[in-house]
Amino acid sequence: MFLNAKGSELLAVLATIDPASQAAGAATTGWISVANHHGLLAVIQSGALGTNATLDAKLQQAIDSAGTGAKDINGKAITQLTQAASGSNKQALINLRPEELDTVNGFGFVRLSLTVGVAASLAAAQVLGVNPRFAPADAGNQAAVAQVL
Repeated sequence: MFLNAKGSELLAVLATIDPASQAAGAATTGWISVANHHGLLAVIQSGALGTNATLDAKLQQAIDSAGTGAKDINGKAITQLTQAASGSNKQALINLRPEELDTVNGFGFVRLSLTVGVAASLAAAQVLGVNPRFAPADAGNQAAVAQVL
């Protein structure tokens, strides 16, 4: 435990799907190397879901930053949020440790896939790097991070 560390020194914003009215279909982050953090945390946020809309999210793995050999990571998909079951204005979290990837076959990159079904819906997501291998974590923030106070 790092009692004197700031939260921004332990977490990095690695990739985002920015808040928007997402049309029906999939949106993904770029591919992220898992080499620099002891864990990743995907934060999925639903806003107002459209009529009868659904929201799914999952983590996928690949061999390189181009997405070679992309496949889903077992057990790393949320239970579908639905407008009919009060899935609006909810959050879901997906934790991942690098050793949960298919490292035997060279998988070392991850991305988050967010899929809206039926009707456009407000949604956003972030992938955070947790516990950096080399501190501070905020050195790994994506370029869109405008401020760290």
